[in-house]
Amino acid sequence: MTSAEGTAASQRRIVVGVDGSEPSLAALRWALSQAELTGAPLEVVSAWKWSASNWGWETLPPPDYDPADEARRQLDKAISAVLTPGDAIEIRRSVVEGYAAPVLEALSKTADLVVVGSHGHGELVGLLLGSVSEHCVTHCHCPVVVIRGTGRHAHQ
Repeated sequence: MTSAEGTAASQRRIVVGVDGSEPSLAALRWALSQAELTGAPLEVVSAWKWSASNWGWETLPPPDYDPADEARRQLDKAISAVLTPGDAIEIRRSVVEGYAAPVLEALSKTADLVVVGSHGHGELVGLLLGSVSEHCVTHCHCPVVVIRGTGRHAHQ
């Protein structure tokens, strides 16, 4: 292996999509365990796309509202809920503007593994797979693990 190949191999990582839903937190817990087992860095990703209808607002938010900042706070909250002080892995936080499915697909080109929850906060939480997890399974460029949550929709 050349040094360039070694560098590329060492930069491979586990990408996990997090939206704050219970299945995404379960995916983050699983990805954290996998990163500990393999020594791979963990990239925790929150994607956002501004749409007033997505937030349930009938009127526009205040002019100083920053959806990226809100996504960052939610990502920090999710990571804090799952990680413990003893976790000794490299964690990268990414807040990316865009829809989750194509964001994760793009990141999969340089990842060893993509991990997602079976559902997010979408409207059709009773389905076996949500739209993002289905897109990842069919379009990502690396293996994808879909984690079912343990909440009320997990056993439907």
